[in-house]
This record gives sequence, structure tokens and C-alpha cells, in this order.
Amino acid sequence: MQIRKNFSSDNVVPACPAIMAALMAANEGTAPAYGADAWTARLQQVAADVFEHPVQVFPVATGTAANALALAATTPPFGAILCDESAHIVQAECGAPDFYTGGARLLPIPSEDGRMRPDALSYVLDRHPAHNVLNNLPTTLSLTQATEWGTVYDPAQIAELAARARARGMAVHLDGSRLANAIASLGCTPAEATWKAGIDILALGATKNGAMTAEAVLVFDPARAEHFARRRKRGGHDWSKQRFLSAQLLAYLQDDLWLQNARQANAMAHRLAGGLFRHPGARLVYETQANEIFVALPDPAVAHLRAAGYVFREWRTPAGLNGTVIRLVTSYDTHIADVDALLATLAAI
Repeated sequence: MQIRKNFSSDNVVPACPAIMAALMAANEGTAPAYGADAWTARLQQVAADVFEHPVQVFPVATGTAANALALAATTPPFGAILCDESAHIVQAECGAPDFYTGGARLLPIPSEDGRMRPDALSYVLDRHPAHNVLNNLPTTLSLTQATEWGTVYDPAQIAELAARARARGMAVHLDGSRLANAIASLGCTPAEATWKAGIDILALGATKNGAMTAEAVLVFDPARAEHFARRRKRGGHDWSKQRFLSAQLLAYLQDDLWLQNARQANAMAHRLAGGLFRHPGARLVYETQANEIFVALPDPAVAHLRAAGYVFREWRTPAGLNGTVIRLVTSYDTHIADVDALLATLAAI
């Protein structure tokens, strides 16, 4: 077996076999274009069954498109989107939410581990009263699940944040690029992790968890779906051969493939974190709850891993920590041998 040494991201792995099989099956004959196909129609019902709620599903190709279009549906140009300071929408989407909303402002809120605190949210809301026309109006709360630091909100934490936002008339958006990993970690249902906790609109990720290229916006509040198809079209994300997006998402959600893949990724992350915890030179920076590990290693250990062919990302090292913080990401395609080989390489220093 070839040892996989690229732990830089869960985007680097191949599409999983079930997704590829679904694509090949969809690649037979003709089908109506622009979402009028049987796969897209079936996807609506399957998603409603999985999330136990009527839902409108809008497939797109990228997570940035899913987030930006979803936020545009909930935020006017004079609005403000409140998010954690580590959120992908503020750190890694090149201003796409600002662009698609027509100028709305992102208001980052500091946190210790990527999970926004209710008191921090209330603090920011109190300083942006609705009647003050000099400031952007807070209109959307955006949460990330799992967070950018690999931590996970439980449904009660999301519900409390959502309740405070809704008390101000705000919508609640969830960046769920790793939602499957969070649900697998929590052991809750998709419904409990989303609309039952107060989520109005979800950017559901699939590419990181086995799809070739497929994400989706799921709208739980029908009023917020009005004109969304036009937003997607105007934004250049209305695929003519949409059956190939929908076929991936169907295979992803059916028979719990998305959760099976996430459980494998999470299990490998926990195995890796356990080995790192026992390494005398390693210090885990955050609790490993999903499939991302942030660990501080002595600089010689980092150099040794690189020399051995391992690929990972270096991260900002918090004050007070020695060495270098690296991020290691596992996936459905990470196996025990891959993890144990990395740990053995570290142990050999």
C-alpha cells in the first residue's frame, strides 16, 4: 500500500468511488439542462428526507459560491454579517461575500477556538443598534461548523447564538463545508445540527468529503429562497449540465455516504492526535473534534517531516508557544497505515 503523505487539506484527495460511479451513471444519454433533470428533482426529496424538513436545494460548484450566494440572499448592501474572526468568509474568500451582497460589511468577532461566544455576539450587537443609520445594520449571523480550528459547536450552542440573532431580526447562515464531520463527531441528526438549532440557510460542503466538485445551498426558510435561482444565474453558477452536480450530491447524501466518509476522517484525526499527544515534543493547540489537527512541534521535527516527504500547512503560532504550529488534515481516504507512518517518522527523530 502506498503511504499517503499529503496532510495539507481534505481537498487534495481523490473523489470517492461511489461519487465517481454516480458521475459515470449520469454520463449516459441526454438530460434536460439547467436543473430540469431527474437527478436534481430527486435531490430535493432526498435532502428533505435527510434533514427531516422541506428544503430547497441549489447545487453549485464551490464553497465560496455557496457561502457568498447564501449571504447575498440574507444580507442587503447596507447590512452587516457577523462571523467569527477565523471564518472562511472573512479569511479566505477574497471578498466574495462583500461582492455578491453588493457591499455588505463583515464584522469579525474574536474567539479562543473558532466558536463564537454568546456574550461576544451580544457585545457587538449592542454596539450596532438597529436605529443607528451611521453603521451597517446587522442582518446575518454566519457560523462555521466544524470551525476553522477543528472544533465543533453542539446544537445547544448554535441555538443560543441563533436565538440572540433572531431576537434582532437577523437570519442565521451556516458554513457547513465540514458539516458531515461535525455531525459525525456530535452523533446528532442533520436536523438537530441545522434548522432545529435555528439555521435558516446552509452552505453544504461535499468536495472536502469525497465529491469531485459539488456544494449546495440548502434553504430551510422558503421566503429566503425567493429569487435565489436568479442570484445563482446572475452570479455565473447556474450549470447547464447540472445533472453532474446533482448526481454527486445524491450519491453523497444517500445511504449515509457523507457520514461514513466523515467518520473515517474523524477516526484517523483522533488516532493521529492521540499519537501526537504522547509525543514529548508536541503540543496540541486545540481539541481535535473533527478532522483537523493543530499541533505545535519543535522546528527540527517540522523540518524532519518535510524532508521525509510529508506535506502540511504551517499556521500562525500563538504567543507563548515554542516551535511551529502546523495543520494536519485527514480525510475519508486517510488510513491507519498513513497515520502510523507519520507518527513513526516523528518518533525516529
